Amino acid sequence: MTKMAVSDLNQDMLAALEALDTRLRWLSAWTIHNANHIRGSRDGLKVGGHQASCASMTAIMAALYFHALRPQDKVAVKPHAGPVLHAIHYLLGNQSLDQLQRFRGLGGAQSYPSRTKDAIPVDFSTGSVGLGVAVTAFTSLVQDYLIAHGQMKEADAGRMIALMGDAELDEGNIYECLIEGYKHDLRNCWWIVDYNRQSLDATTADRMFRRFDDIFETCGWRVITMKHGKLQKAAFKKPGGKTLEDWIDNCPNADYAALTYQGGAAWRARLMADIGGKLNVKKLLDGFDDEALAALMTNLGGHCVDTLVEAFDKAADDVPTMFIAYTIKGNGLPFAGHKDNHAGLMNPTQIHGLRDSLGIAEGQEWEPYAGLGDNMAAKLKAFVEQSPLAKTNTEPVAEGVPVPDRLPVPDGDEQSTQAAFGRILLDLSKSGHPLADRIVTTSPDVTVSTNLGAFVNQRGLFRRQELKDVFAGAKIPSAQKWSGHAAGQHIELGIAENNLFLMLTALGLAAPLFGSRLMPIGTVYDPFIARGLDALNYGCYQDSRFLLVATPAGLTLGPEGGAHQSINSPLIGMGQPGLTYFEPAYADELAALMRWSFEHLQAEKGGSVYLRLTTRSIPQIERVDDGWEADMLKGGYWLKRPSGEAEAAIVFTGAIAPEVLTAFDGLVEDIPGLGLLNVTSPDLLHRGWSAKQAGRWTGKTEISHAETLLSALSPHAGLVTIIDGSPSALSWLGSVKGMRVSPLGTDRFGQTGDLIDLYRNYRLDAEAIIEAAAELFLGE
Repeated sequence: MTKMAVSDLNQDMLAALEALDTRLRWLSAWTIHNANHIRGSRDGLKVGGHQASCASMTAIMAALYFHALRPQDKVAVKPHAGPVLHAIHYLLGNQSLDQLQRFRGLGGAQSYPSRTKDAIPVDFSTGSVGLGVAVTAFTSLVQDYLIAHGQMKEADAGRMIALMGDAELDEGNIYECLIEGYKHDLRNCWWIVDYNRQSLDATTADRMFRRFDDIFETCGWRVITMKHGKLQKAAFKKPGGKTLEDWIDNCPNADYAALTYQGGAAWRARLMADIGGKLNVKKLLDGFDDEALAALMTNLGGHCVDTLVEAFDKAADDVPTMFIAYTIKGNGLPFAGHKDNHAGLMNPTQIHGLRDSLGIAEGQEWEPYAGLGDNMAAKLKAFVEQSPLAKTNTEPVAEGVPVPDRLPVPDGDEQSTQAAFGRILLDLSKSGHPLADRIVTTSPDVTVSTNLGAFVNQRGLFRRQELKDVFAGAKIPSAQKWSGHAAGQHIELGIAENNLFLMLTALGLAAPLFGSRLMPIGTVYDPFIARGLDALNYGCYQDSRFLLVATPAGLTLGPEGGAHQSINSPLIGMGQPGLTYFEPAYADELAALMRWSFEHLQAEKGGSVYLRLTTRSIPQIERVDDGWEADMLKGGYWLKRPSGEAEAAIVFTGAIAPEVLTAFDGLVEDIPGLGLLNVTSPDLLHRGWSAKQAGRWTGKTEISHAETLLSALSPHAGLVTIIDGSPSALSWLGSVKGMRVSPLGTDRFGQTGDLIDLYRNYRLDAEAIIEAAAELFLGE
């Protein structure tokens, strides 16, 4: 092919991308306008949709999706640019008109890109700003893990890409991620910043943004800044152009935004006032009428497809790259640059003016290529259909991982669930079972204190380059024999709970993203779940599958004091969609629950699992048979079944079992038929009961497990509930059958002390249970 032919081909491509930029701006704006001004409103609430935030991204997304992206690349789209993503898939034929017309309505296109709720292909859900950015880095690490373990070919490695607004760089979790990525030699990651210099409330500060180059380069990233478009660069080469360039580079963000909104005449007046007296500047400006001058001054790198394509092509290797694309918020719309445009909407007159300027006839607003003319429309349609993404709309299907019929229960008359967890994992790691090879563990610097150490000794740390254990090499005795290598199955993180949950999210999406299933297990101290709760919710929202083991938990961690004692984490487990919470008391319960979890992580209607464990070692129970196990997996079983029409039961969860058993022995003679109910999952019991309640309106009448359990008691019975956590986690059980309840638990911050003192002080001891039962059942 001749140089002339190559040049013509490039010009055709650039022309197509420019046309797509305009097309995406229109379709996204019209979708939002339809939702707010045409579709009927029954509740009177503003629908919204961020037309300005979409407009600043259309050129970037046109160049990315129809030029730079390969089928193996994955993208997290800026939440407020969701309508642009829907417009892209509308052109690709993946999105329906009905979905666009129901944007932000029930069953329609979602407000922000969603893996689980949108009909179009979405690689990563976004919405809680910053998290969609950071997850791309962790997903790149997961890709490296799969390659190192022979579950993926190096040739199939893709780029994990985040499209982000510049205000997202205020999110702290991005910098926690940045540090972690540097530790693990991050690669194959692009972060593209829509630097429109406006956040929700105001224009962004100039001063901090000039430091981002240093921050990212220090962490091993390449930074490519796209400040000026081709029109501006051409003007800078003319006499007076250097003076104009210097003025633009030093113009405050707020001033630039205001002048953009005011238009060409305002640009001319300001430029003449500031630099008009300098050599050749007036002559340069006189070469542009007001409309052309406005176009020149807003021809920033993020709106110039030629500049964007050139920048993307420069980063064809695997070096992590941050692209800073200067843009105008609301570019091409009537309120471009206005500081209030973030949530602003074009009125009917403005949107009709935009439509007319594009040559789109009234009634043709939804036509993908309206206003282009038959020839150009056909060319653009063919260009879109020939793009790599037009042929890759389905996610890979991962094979299931076999799970043993049973997991061995560790031996020991006294055990803690935390210690049992470590031993079960160690036994699995030695077993040679295929499941063991798919387990990958991770922890935010609490690997040893959450009992993962033995597994890591056996399976090693994951590192792309070998990391020797210096202490072992020096023959210094240590229980932790950690070596880092490509076959390692533990990813050690720094102390940042957001990173833990984003790492788990990325690992738990390996099956749908890469077609290879992993069994992620993450450990953390139970009270610190709350520190990463946004990221935990983010992972569950997009149906990532992982096992969260939170230990130690509750007031039972006495000597550590209130800062390390969890109170409301059971309520978090019960309230978090996509996550099933269990709190076993005994090692055999834990073994059965871990096996159930490995199945649940793979089930079509499964999800993630949260195990709340304890460091407290307690006497184990002798089992007569396995009859208890089925009920235990449903959320609870009778440890001591009530007899007759029993008037009372003690209901408990977790580590408090010894005090409960002592209290039971002290009460059973005075309260005939007294039952003892072990609730292993307040979450499952509550979920089942809630579904039964809702079933009254849907025609489903299946009895819930909570009802089945409590049916063993008299309808007039009373319950003493006790948990080392918020009493609300169990006290609701009284509503199932209308029973009286005396709830025990913790609802205030604890302090240091031994268990005897703390249990007595916070009324978790056997005496408190007996007193509650006596008051409730015996009237004492």
